[in-house]
Amino acid sequence: MSRVLVTEEIAESGLNALRAAGHDVDVQLGLTPEQLLGVVPGAHALIIRSATQVDAATLEAGKDLVVVGRAGIGLDNVDVQRATELGVMVVNAPQSNILSAAEQTMALLLSQARNVPQAHTALKNGKWERSKWEGVELYGKTLGVVGLGKIGALVAQRALAFGMRLVAYDPFISEDRARMMGVELMSLDELLAQSDFITVHLPKNKETTNLIDADAMKKCKRGVRIINVARGGIVNEADLAAAITAGHVQGAALDVFEKEPCTESPLFELPSVVVAPHLGASTAEAQDKAGVTIAEQVQLALAGDFVPFAVNVSAGAVSDVVRPFMPLAELLGRFLGGLLDGEPADLDVVYQGELAGAGTKILTLCALKGLFVATGHDSASFVNAPQLAADHGVTFGESAELTSQEFVNLITVRSGEHEVSGTLATVGTRIEPRIVTVDGHSVEIPPAQSMLVVRNDDRPGMIGVVGSALGESNISITSMAVGPSPATGTAMMVLSTGTPTPAATLDALRGHQGIIDIHAISLK
Repeated sequence: MSRVLVTEEIAESGLNALRAAGHDVDVQLGLTPEQLLGVVPGAHALIIRSATQVDAATLEAGKDLVVVGRAGIGLDNVDVQRATELGVMVVNAPQSNILSAAEQTMALLLSQARNVPQAHTALKNGKWERSKWEGVELYGKTLGVVGLGKIGALVAQRALAFGMRLVAYDPFISEDRARMMGVELMSLDELLAQSDFITVHLPKNKETTNLIDADAMKKCKRGVRIINVARGGIVNEADLAAAITAGHVQGAALDVFEKEPCTESPLFELPSVVVAPHLGASTAEAQDKAGVTIAEQVQLALAGDFVPFAVNVSAGAVSDVVRPFMPLAELLGRFLGGLLDGEPADLDVVYQGELAGAGTKILTLCALKGLFVATGHDSASFVNAPQLAADHGVTFGESAELTSQEFVNLITVRSGEHEVSGTLATVGTRIEPRIVTVDGHSVEIPPAQSMLVVRNDDRPGMIGVVGSALGESNISITSMAVGPSPATGTAMMVLSTGTPTPAATLDALRGHQGIIDIHAISLK
């Protein structure tokens, strides 16, 4: 049973899913940073939202942590780099609140254009002020979208229905893609100069912090209105207040702030500013989706499976063609590590058949993880395997060949002087992994927890030598494949054994005439 520590409120449907899977769900809300340090030891998963700060100290205290799950999108409250170094997976729910955030943007855009909150407050206070709160139409105005990702695209789609002209700044979107959305791509300076309204939809990082500052606002059209439902600090709040006071910026609508909770700001004193307490994801639908999604991701991580929304796993999307081969790729990496008898060497993975060109980055990562686990790095994971490779000076890469002479799909992993190939075989109604070549010798054998690889002179009696030695040690052979190599005059035996072979038996075999080398391999 894994302990899942939950420090902020998530949908009960998500918590129930974790409980139904057999996990111990430990809900402790409102913890101080010091209290969090005291309760995170022993937790295998930590689920948070935006208030909990998961810094290096927290990650280091959580020595059993497998995964940190953020029930939402932004991860500026998680030290992702330190988590990666420690092999802790970081996952989020990037699609859970995109509709809610887009709709909140439109609500603030309309509120800013028509002064709805100000007029509402005045009327509730007994003031009928029609002329004071005169607004502007959205129709025909230019909306500048800074960041045309999922939320930005949804905002653009909705603004287009209002008859707005759409321009956007996003260096990662092609002009063709933007054109299909009815959006004109341009530089940030061009967008600032042309927009009547500017809406920000970017992640917060070193490049985007203070992106819209005093200098940027000077480049804006006079009378511009600025909306931020992304992350506080992307728009510099002090510079924004000064620009509104000076009359260059007409108004602003903010759902997020640099420091939250925020109850005091010079922006609050300005009548043309509309504010909300970070309500972008605060809908029943978004909260339910975030809770369910993050529960699913945490369960996958705790089971050691691939997690689609892991932000610190360098694998990309995984297709239905590739996914069934993930266990095989890791198994081949572990088998190869058993042949190395020491530190891992540079890894090369070759894909043949239908797998070639199918997006195999995750398979290479699986093989790399298996290689490190087999060479004594038990902490190796999808998260930290690339970092372990860098630390040990191990390079890794992949290549593809469109055809395979014997198999529909074939994966070959090479490291040092060794290589092993495997495929998936159909056995009745089952699909099972098969090891088909080892160091150039053709063998076909199902993998097992305990295996032996014996290379010997190709002469009569060698199978008997190995069988007798194992029998004397009370080791049963469950399966065996033999692959001769006429070109070298050697043969290879690959055996599955019921139990691991004792070191004394291995040493005795190594000393036998005709045995060239022998490797014990564990695939547990």
